[in-house]
Amino acid sequence: MLFLITAYAGGANADGLKSLENFVKTVKTGQATFTQVVTSPAREGQAPRVKTSSGQFEFSRPNRFRFDYVKPFVQTIVADGQTLWLYDVDLNQVTARKQATVLGSTPAALIASAADLQALQADFVLADAPDKDGLQWVLATPKSKDGQLQSVRVGFRAGGEPTMPTTTLEVLEIVDSFGQRSVLSFTGFKLNPALAASSFQFSTPKGADLIRQ
Repeated sequence: MLFLITAYAGGANADGLKSLENFVKTVKTGQATFTQVVTSPAREGQAPRVKTSSGQFEFSRPNRFRFDYVKPFVQTIVADGQTLWLYDVDLNQVTARKQATVLGSTPAALIASAADLQALQADFVLADAPDKDGLQWVLATPKSKDGQLQSVRVGFRAGGEPTMPTTTLEVLEIVDSFGQRSVLSFTGFKLNPALAASSFQFSTPKGADLIRQ
């Protein structure tokens, strides 16, 4: 969900770190549609299992973001700066966790939560990866070995003018410690839109079970 490659670096025209730094510096709010494809490792005698979901994503740096999954199941994930909320409509259940304890070494920190590159480097080893598919890539490996995240690759598309470059988030590739691979592809990315503060507020729906962890 907040979601994950062996480490490699270098390659021709590898400007991923520059793109990441520009994205963190200049993109304070963002909004996009996403598609997520999760591929589980193949079991003996069976093909890999693939699940696809889609929805809307928005963030306000630092520490506020929202994922609204609409297909195939409705789920909402909201980080309000203090608490991370997960609402599963089918289960009619809300899970609340302290944001500071769960977001450090996560993909959400890479794309939405961190205030600057230095904050990211406290939790990740960051390296340029070779350009591919017209994108500039960064490989992020968590420094902590205790989490469920193995690695993250982030793909950016550079644009704009030389004096005012723009960087758009395009792809997030996640590998977890169980070998499960999750790829989030973003479309229609809007840079620095005006977002209502209410987008990052959450109230437990009436009748839903609330679990605090």
